[in-house]
Amino acid sequence: MTVETRHRGYIMSASENKATVVKMWQALSEMDWETMKSCMHPDIFYQDIPTDDPGAHGPENTIKRLGTAFNHLEKQEQITHHIVAEGDTVFLDHTEKWTFKSGETAEHHFATMHEMKDGKVYRWSDFWDVNKFIGQFPDWFLEVMAESSADEFS
Repeated sequence: MTVETRHRGYIMSASENKATVVKMWQALSEMDWETMKSCMHPDIFYQDIPTDDPGAHGPENTIKRLGTAFNHLEKQEQITHHIVAEGDTVFLDHTEKWTFKSGETAEHHFATMHEMKDGKVYRWSDFWDVNKFIGQFPDWFLEVMAESSADEFS
């Protein structure tokens, strides 16, 4: 059985939705914010599920929120373990390795659920172990992150 969704009269297949998610994550690794935004629905909601952070609404705020961390990275590498698409849902099981501009690294496993609408990422929910990942961050980075307010991204 093939599950498809409609995008402005055009039927979006699960494989097309998966391709959009792959493109968005490749753009994230390259810190190509314009390409990332092109993959996002205008009403995207991005959220780190295990945190108290209320998330980010809209492409601009999502990029701004990501930038609070990524502006301090030299690079971000992705290792995809599994990616599965069915209808409007794309699940990504992956590891991210962050290399900070100061040379430190942090690596962690994530599960990410993407809900698609009109061929774009509409809901982006990251599931991860907060303490295990943040425990690898350099102290200076934690201090910088503490200066950010969740209100900046709503």
